Amino acid sequence: MDRLIYTALSGMANSMTRERVIASNMANAQTIGFKAEVLNATPMTLEGPQLEVRAMSSADVKGALMKDGAVVNTGNPLDVALSGNAMFAVQAPDGGEAYTRRGDLSVTVTGVLQNGEGLPVMGQGGAITVPPGAQLTIAPDGGLLMTDPATPDQPPARLDQIKLVSTTGSALTKTLDGLFRVPGDGIAGSPNEFGVLPTDANARLIPQSLEQSNVNASEVLVEMIAAQRLFDLRTKLIETARQLDEGGARLMRLD
Repeated sequence: MDRLIYTALSGMANSMTRERVIASNMANAQTIGFKAEVLNATPMTLEGPQLEVRAMSSADVKGALMKDGAVVNTGNPLDVALSGNAMFAVQAPDGGEAYTRRGDLSVTVTGVLQNGEGLPVMGQGGAITVPPGAQLTIAPDGGLLMTDPATPDQPPARLDQIKLVSTTGSALTKTLDGLFRVPGDGIAGSPNEFGVLPTDANARLIPQSLEQSNVNASEVLVEMIAAQRLFDLRTKLIETARQLDEGGARLMRLD
């Protein structure tokens, strides 16, 4: 009887994880550059002479659906969308380097170039800072061109270049903060926990545009309904196992 309980309970845990993933995708249907998360389920068998018949499974978010979202022209000189497999390099909250497609850029009061999540954008020598009062335009190769309003007759000066990377042929994992990283040694807290991608000179972006989320709201809603029904079905399996166990116990008590 416990074989059925093991399987149903494992399925319920996976259903809850699936519902969290679907809820995250639904909540980010309007988030700039968001990539729909993908659930990776792995079957597991407990080891041991009496346990190998008890099948379970483990589910985790390991990646995302990388298809392009719709690109919308905004006319904002600091809005940029990426084409192909390119990504921006940003400074993650832990100080490491991470990658994203979110290109709604802005300059803080301290001159730091950041994206819509408040993460500093990386350049050739680290996080990019902009001199006070400078006006920026962004070239398709990621180059930052700066003009001084006090000297409008002077040609734009190249301030820095946004670090653009290509994900082609590289293993990426999506972490809980929604950023993409390169797996390292896998030891949490280690300096080599995550790797770094080199700059891709062929990567290109689309100035004055933004890439929308690639989440299809109607599809996600249908997935949520299906996930809830599957959870209910697995709950009923445990109730069925309880009823069968009680029935068997009653038979054993008969004289």
